[in-house]
Amino acid sequence: MVLWFGDERFVPADSPDRNVNQARAAFLDEVGAFRVHTAPASSEAGSAEESAASYADTVRAEGGGDFDVLMLGVGPDGHIASLFPGHPGLDATDAIAVAVHDSPKPPPDRVSLTFEALNRAQSVWFLVSGEPKADAVRRALAEVPAGQAAAALRETPARGVTGRAETVWFLDADAATLI
Repeated sequence: MVLWFGDERFVPADSPDRNVNQARAAFLDEVGAFRVHTAPASSEAGSAEESAASYADTVRAEGGGDFDVLMLGVGPDGHIASLFPGHPGLDATDAIAVAVHDSPKPPPDRVSLTFEALNRAQSVWFLVSGEPKADAVRRALAEVPAGQAAAALRETPARGVTGRAETVWFLDADAATLI
């Protein structure tokens, strides 16, 4: 099994804020995952831009095209990975990964795969729980009038990722209350 992280916080490698460290502590080490790829940490790259470029190079060299399964959470604001509403990374084209600055939730600097990269997944599984995320789920799944798709995507980035073969939303009762 090969794992790729959709985003990572640009902090030192040993920081408890890094997604990969949290995932290792929660389950990756228990299942013996060893082919785990994530963006370089701030202790390994000079800037979030350098980290994004390095991660993009790794995806190109070792990624082999599509992702089999992409699992995404959704934030209460509708963000996925580190693609936040209204942020410049939403507009990235011809890029696999981008630096994200001024994240609305700490830490402020991150690296995220782009919509173009995320949309290379065969299956996309959204895993969402909790009432605070119900409005984001409603907005992500809502029909959008013609001509308003771009604005809706900028408001709710979770609208921007679909699987090539399937897109499945796994919701608990609280996250589903508004649909």
